[in-house]
Amino acid sequence: GSTMKPLTVAAALEAGVVTPDTIIDTNPGWIPNGRYRTTDTRNHGVLTVTGVITKSSNVGVSKIVAKLDDKDFYEFLRRFGYGESTESGFPGEAAGLFPPPSRWSGTTKQTMSYGYGISVTPLQIAHAYAALANGGRMIEPTFVKGQRQESRQVLDPEIAHEVMAMMQTVTEPGGTAKDAAILGYHVAGKTGTARIASGGGYSRRYAAFFAGVVPVENPRFSMAVVVMNPDPSRRGYYGGRVAGPVFHNVMEGALRLMDVPPDDIETWLAAQAKVLEKQGI
Repeated sequence: GSTMKPLTVAAALEAGVVTPDTIIDTNPGWIPNGRYRTTDTRNHGVLTVTGVITKSSNVGVSKIVAKLDDKDFYEFLRRFGYGESTESGFPGEAAGLFPPPSRWSGTTKQTMSYGYGISVTPLQIAHAYAALANGGRMIEPTFVKGQRQESRQVLDPEIAHEVMAMMQTVTEPGGTAKDAAILGYHVAGKTGTARIASGGGYSRRYAAFFAGVVPVENPRFSMAVVVMNPDPSRRGYYGGRVAGPVFHNVMEGALRLMDVPPDDIETWLAAQAKVLEKQGI
């Protein structure tokens, strides 16, 4: 799903074909993709590249990936570990499905830019987002505390910082995951909503995602939440509405448990002032 979009944008930034402020026209809310259409939930009109992430525009990211060479895009994602095991040591860990360009059709790159035509594990997503938060340095994950972990630089730190700033807008007013926000902390993340693959196509069932990093200023945690086949009659099936609150609740507890200092003091103080005002203090 759309958790892929920050990596697509990072690839374009690295290639120098866009900047965070490059204008992308997403009118009229859809774009051809072979004999199919790539559509947005609504017409977002003219956006910046940052706005493409904020609003999670499929059309916008499709236009961005069109500027990239197939091989360069593929190798960029491979650098972030997609298509191979993280070597975490967890029994039976899957490598996911990530076909090389020689097996792509004319629609593959475009659909891949917003997370279709590719299969990755939650650990791979959390691993990639941790690398973005870590200044572009990817650290080998492990389930054993204190075990020596290899690391490698996969992205320029400045580009990683730019992508993190874009992802922060997702949990702020106007973004798609306000329910993932945590009072007192800047949260960078991305929603994802994808139809579940079935029988060589896609079923009518969905997987709802939210993956994020907190705190943005001094990152400590990266987490990916996947909710399979959510009940649309309750909170719908979009990642921000379904998986976002799970991220909020779990991460809020983790931050408190690990005594991680807030990096958004102003918002926290403003919220406390409102509480005191209501109490007439």
